[in-house]
Amino acid sequence: MTQVSPHGLHHVTAIATDPQSNVEFYTRVLGLRLVKQTVNFDAPETYHLYYGDEQGSPSSLLTFFPWPGLQPGRQGAGMTTATAFSVPGSSLGWWHERFKGLRIDVDPPRSRDQDEVLTFRDPDGIVIDLVASDGDHRSGWDGVADIPTEHAVRGLHAITLSERQLDPSATMLTDLLGMSVSSEEGDRARFGMADGGSGALIDVLGGVKDRGLQAGGTVHHVAFRAPDLQTMRAWQQELIARGVSVTQILDRQYFKSIYFREPGGVLFEIATDAPGFDVDEPLLELGRHLKLPPWLEPDREQIAAALPPLQLDVDVP
Repeated sequence: MTQVSPHGLHHVTAIATDPQSNVEFYTRVLGLRLVKQTVNFDAPETYHLYYGDEQGSPSSLLTFFPWPGLQPGRQGAGMTTATAFSVPGSSLGWWHERFKGLRIDVDPPRSRDQDEVLTFRDPDGIVIDLVASDGDHRSGWDGVADIPTEHAVRGLHAITLSERQLDPSATMLTDLLGMSVSSEEGDRARFGMADGGSGALIDVLGGVKDRGLQAGGTVHHVAFRAPDLQTMRAWQQELIARGVSVTQILDRQYFKSIYFREPGGVLFEIATDAPGFDVDEPLLELGRHLKLPPWLEPDREQIAAALPPLQLDVDVP
């Protein structure tokens, strides 16, 4: 296979506990759009909630499996330990004041890796960064009245992997996945996909001794973009040829995907850009109703009865 890196981040999927708190935080506090209300196709007794920009564009998406009552996880090696979103360069101060006013657990803005970063935590303790980026011209979602368009979240910026050592994870990113090293200092390195801009960055932090525990408040997996099914098949064959255990191509209704683990243990996914989230409901109605794939539709009544009801359009207290 010609060594071409993925086109960027497709989505990040994390594990939450209470679905209602999750919806309220990401739609009303952070200002993302709930673009799909569906279920975990492998465990349909729980929701799979997708948040992103107006259309749910690849590289804008953060998704959740909410499991009520699930025990908290633990950050550590073999985990994705931070998810960063891009905001306009002058917006960090505005967001800091917003979070303080809403009593959100937020750190003061700081400089890191030549970026200005604001770090906060969601109701389950998941670490989210906002990164000031004047070069990101994505429009984001402007559907929240008290978040001015000029401050709206633009989309995913980067993710951070925590590892016991940089290699062999770094080797997979560069030699197999075709990413480039854009900076390296001590046990921390940054890798870029495609043009290496916002939405196409991975930070790897080495030297993390304690192993993480995946449960509530942790990231489940990270997905990278494949432009089409043909490219995904090529990646699948390349992974197999390199001795990496990879799944068959799975139909996720809004994209097709394959899964494999990098050497440090983080679960990776490669997902196609198409067909997108308006394949089963109009753009204006995204996220308003429970949507099921055709193979689960016969069990709709049973599945819906097992899910806690969601109240949408709840005001921030």
